[in-house]
Amino acid sequence: MINPRTVLPVVLWTLTSTFGCQMIQSSATVDIPTAETSQDEALSKSVRDRLLADKKADLSGIKVTSNSGKIYLSGMVKSLDAREQALKIAWESPGVQSVVNGLEVQK
Repeated sequence: MINPRTVLPVVLWTLTSTFGCQMIQSSATVDIPTAETSQDEALSKSVRDRLLADKKADLSGIKVTSNSGKIYLSGMVKSLDAREQALKIAWESPGVQSVVNGLEVQK
């Protein structure tokens, strides 16, 4: 008789070794707001100023848009570290409730 406790691990191991781990590139897009209220503009400016003041990475290529406390970051950065630094700065900015990461890393 076949023991189900033995079959499941063997099947999972076989599938993993056959197909391996595959990366799936996301094709999801985010709609970035095109108009900002004066409060949104002030929040965007605050985050942008903090990004530009950072000395750890060049974050000058980042576009910042906001909508009701949600910050949208888009543009190109030079490294994964720069992307992480930008996200950290945005999250730590007063008034930010959430951050949408649309940053791309140069290859």
